Amino acid sequence: MRKSNYDKKPFTWVDGCIWDGWHVILEKLKEQNEQCPDRKIVIECYQGVYMKEVLSHFGELSPALFVDTRRLFKSSEEIERMTEPYMTDNVLFGYCAHFSYADFLDKGKVEICRRQIQNTKGLIVVCGHGAAEACPDSDLLLYVDMARWEIQQRFRRKEVHGLGVDDYTVAPSIHYKRGYFIDWIVCDNLKKRLLEKVDYWLDTHIQESPKMIEEATWKAGLQKTAHQPFRVVPFFDPAPWGGQWMKEVCDLDRNQVNFGWCFDCVPEENSLYLNVSGTLFEMPSNNLIFYQSKAVLGGPVEARFGQNFPIRFDFLDTMGGGNLSLQVHPTTQYIRDTFGMFYTQDESYYLLDAEEGATVYLGVKSGVVPEEMIQALQEAQDTGKMFDAQKYVNCWPAQKHDHYLIPAGTIHCSGAGAMVLEISATPNIFTFKLWDWGRLGLDGRPRPINIQHGANVIQWERDTEFTRAHLVNQITEMASGEGWWEERTGLHENEFIETRRHWFTTKVEHTTGRGVNVLNVIEGDELIVESPTGTFEPFVVHYAETFIIPAAVETYTIRPYGASEGKCCGTIKAYVRF
Repeated sequence: MRKSNYDKKPFTWVDGCIWDGWHVILEKLKEQNEQCPDRKIVIECYQGVYMKEVLSHFGELSPALFVDTRRLFKSSEEIERMTEPYMTDNVLFGYCAHFSYADFLDKGKVEICRRQIQNTKGLIVVCGHGAAEACPDSDLLLYVDMARWEIQQRFRRKEVHGLGVDDYTVAPSIHYKRGYFIDWIVCDNLKKRLLEKVDYWLDTHIQESPKMIEEATWKAGLQKTAHQPFRVVPFFDPAPWGGQWMKEVCDLDRNQVNFGWCFDCVPEENSLYLNVSGTLFEMPSNNLIFYQSKAVLGGPVEARFGQNFPIRFDFLDTMGGGNLSLQVHPTTQYIRDTFGMFYTQDESYYLLDAEEGATVYLGVKSGVVPEEMIQALQEAQDTGKMFDAQKYVNCWPAQKHDHYLIPAGTIHCSGAGAMVLEISATPNIFTFKLWDWGRLGLDGRPRPINIQHGANVIQWERDTEFTRAHLVNQITEMASGEGWWEERTGLHENEFIETRRHWFTTKVEHTTGRGVNVLNVIEGDELIVESPTGTFEPFVVHYAETFIIPAAVETYTIRPYGASEGKCCGTIKAYVRF
């Protein structure tokens, strides 16, 4: 196993002002208040922020009127009734809602609040979720933000609740469902409207250790990031089937039982670090997509996906672990009709590494009778009897650098002994588990199984012959030159993502092709990404790191660097076909 040089805290350097700690932040605001005592400060907060902390400290400004927006919401019971159709009765899946903060706030209470604001002289502070909806004409607008991965950790610790509902004690999966299908949509839609108006952005990811940057700084940081190679902040999580490979390669806590997942490019959930004059400032990486969507995604990709980043890279580590659940993802029409999503989770497994005897389950076996297989799955679920997966599903031997294509509707899972780089579209929770090998989740309970959803979408014609001919190692050499060659490795024609693998001992030229590129270093300790025209600073990446090349970069080169000079290195690149 190679020595780790994996960077867990990548950042964009930006010059600017940063205020670190509540005392420093409040002193800055008090100084401004002295110069202009009659003004309205609005402090908008993303769901998942520790509201007690925020309200307590901003109360130290001693305003003439302090509005805690929690008192402006409809009752928890009203909001529960309003959102119930979108929460559904499924433990994992809801339906995408189209609410705004106006639907959550009580109109009468908001009207009374606005009259209070109008009749108050002196400093007014409006603070909380929906503050900018309740008071849209602020003199100073602050945004207290929170990345979704940190929100999920707070869900697990039962520290935060959904918008307007008293649900601290529900299971983390229910919290996540409310966030994914309702609350984060509401928060993001307001955030997009406020982006050009925010005077100060606050990072409160670390409790009682806030940081604040001004408009010029956060805009400069996002603008710079959108025009150069960058990485988002990866996060790691254990799994019932998790392995040991990432502990070594990514230098993770050796005391953890395992790590199953690494999310290295999921901008909806990852963070982005701005290094502001030596201090790290954390914000959700989808802020970059909201603010610089065309520069990052490119015109054709933005036209198709709007302000959604469509490509996901993540790791699934079963080296020294177990099989993933046997699963299938919904077809495009099914995900639209059933969950309100406009595209689905097509994906692929690229094998970064594999132990001897590693396998990938993919496609039904030829001759399988659908009704018989579904009955066997249901019997296993109902009785605890083992499901004979190899009777019904192809089990392919897996080796390092194999690539398995998994268009939606294809039954699949990684077997034990594999280190998978999963390259997929980004609707990232729509996995219909069919069989989980009779084991329990990390919480000691059976993980949710969705056999009926799965039965509705399995593409039974994707049998042994189809899978072998169309989904296993569909590798074609596309071009070559002195010291390099390029291969097409997928994805399937039903999928919108294309992948290209490059092997090289010297510099390779790339173009973004008017769309965002996402790459991973699949071979080589260290590479350097450079601009032929000097439009961005050289960017160093390491083995197994995922990095993003915004469409605005247009041309770039990659070559071996440092210890990798003179050696054969490799990258795999994904982009949207159009």
